[in-house]
Amino acid sequence: MRITGVETVLYDYELSRPIGDVNIPTGMHRRTDLAVFIGTDEGPQGVAVASRLGAGAIPMLSEAVIGEDPLGHRGLWERMIRGSFKPGNEGATAIGIAAIDNALWDLRAKIAGVPLWRFLGALEPRVLAYASGLDGPLTDDELRAYYESMAARGVRAGKLKVGFGVEADLRRLAVMHEALGGDAAEPTLLVDANEFWSPKQAVRAMRALERRFDIAWCEEPVIRTDLDGLRDVSRAINAAVATGENLKDIHLFAALLRHGAADVVQVNPNMAGLTTCLRAAELAQAFDRPVSLMNSAGRYGAHLAAALPNHTMMEVLEAGRDATFTFDSTITDGWIILGDTPGAGITFDLEALERHRVDHPHLLNARLAAGRHPRAGVREHPDE
Repeated sequence: MRITGVETVLYDYELSRPIGDVNIPTGMHRRTDLAVFIGTDEGPQGVAVASRLGAGAIPMLSEAVIGEDPLGHRGLWERMIRGSFKPGNEGATAIGIAAIDNALWDLRAKIAGVPLWRFLGALEPRVLAYASGLDGPLTDDELRAYYESMAARGVRAGKLKVGFGVEADLRRLAVMHEALGGDAAEPTLLVDANEFWSPKQAVRAMRALERRFDIAWCEEPVIRTDLDGLRDVSRAINAAVATGENLKDIHLFAALLRHGAADVVQVNPNMAGLTTCLRAAELAQAFDRPVSLMNSAGRYGAHLAAALPNHTMMEVLEAGRDATFTFDSTITDGWIILGDTPGAGITFDLEALERHRVDHPHLLNARLAAGRHPRAGVREHPDE
């Protein structure tokens, strides 16, 4: 069997609710994603839902895999990495590698005729879930409704976007805590600052929040490149520091761990690809650190999470990202339950995909999603 081509379709769709954080407090109502298809001369096709940010690099990266045996997946991944040595495994190149990598994992499991979780060696097709709202733009009533809907499915952990000022963050934490069941359910509370604070700001804000709530982890309290800052925040607060979702190279994860800059290592298949996520998780295990898979459209990342002995819980985001595909998993009693469909369980509706096809991302949403807030690390919250 040989790979005959790599095709992509850029598509845009309306979200079921706005999503955003302290960097994009007004939120996004639309999103642009990338469908990836890897064809073979014997019929099986690998698919992936990928970040639009890697689209430009995929034609060049495809040269490394076309004409090759898809079962040589690790060798193909190494070839793409080596071919990117000069520009580095960063930016659009890294995200393009992730897109092809994820589609190749789907293809290999389909060739074997098994779901990806079984192909990766998991014993059970289930992963503990935590609810993530990307809830910055939600009103208190909308916030409550979202987390109540997740609690109704048995989810007892939630992650709140913070950085909007201590008073606002405390009020919204109380809403999420109550919606998840309050003291009776003993929900696990997580917060995410999306790299907005400086180290001193992070410590001051977290100490104020921790006077009222037991918080399990603070995600990305400072910018990802500040390893000293991440370590210092970890030492100064009670909550664990979780970070890594935007890292794309195994060497960066190694530096994070060597520096003591992460208590929970987050791995993101959208940015790093399943192969790098797997390697980073194994590296974290050597440092006795837990890992957490980030949200992924169609929850395809749960296939890897199910196979990781040091995985804690996976982020789930219910915002209507399945406009062009169906997927084979459910959330039951707080667990992601994976199905038996061969591959990663994602099936594109080609007619729906064609209806949503675009030539370029929606300009406003591309701008909103592009960067860190200009006042990050300078002001306490974006409205100052």
